[in-house]
Amino acid sequence: MEGQSVRQNKISKLILTNLAELFQLKGFSSFGGAMITVTEVRISPDLSYAKVFLSVFATSKSKNEVLELVKKETSTFRYDLGKRIKNSVRIIPEITFLLDETIDQLEKIDDLLKN
Repeated sequence: MEGQSVRQNKISKLILTNLAELFQLKGFSSFGGAMITVTEVRISPDLSYAKVFLSVFATSKSKNEVLELVKKETSTFRYDLGKRIKNSVRIIPEITFLLDETIDQLEKIDDLLKN
């Protein structure tokens, strides 16, 4: 969230909180038993586009397969998000879901340091 304005930070946090709740409400069954966490939201300066970074845990499917399931539900997430934040923003941003690779990178570094 570095380099973002105060307004961008506020909207990013608002989106992150609400999407996290929506993922929790959708439950494990919707995404192949995966636990999905919203780790970061980056919003464009005009507040019309949001990149949403997700961490995926505890799944028999690959992370990319789970991401594809989430991407198929993008319009539903945007609609549900809009119902929640409509009084706080003028436009509901277009959402792009991406995988957060930070944890995987940390595990690789940890493994390298152990060996």
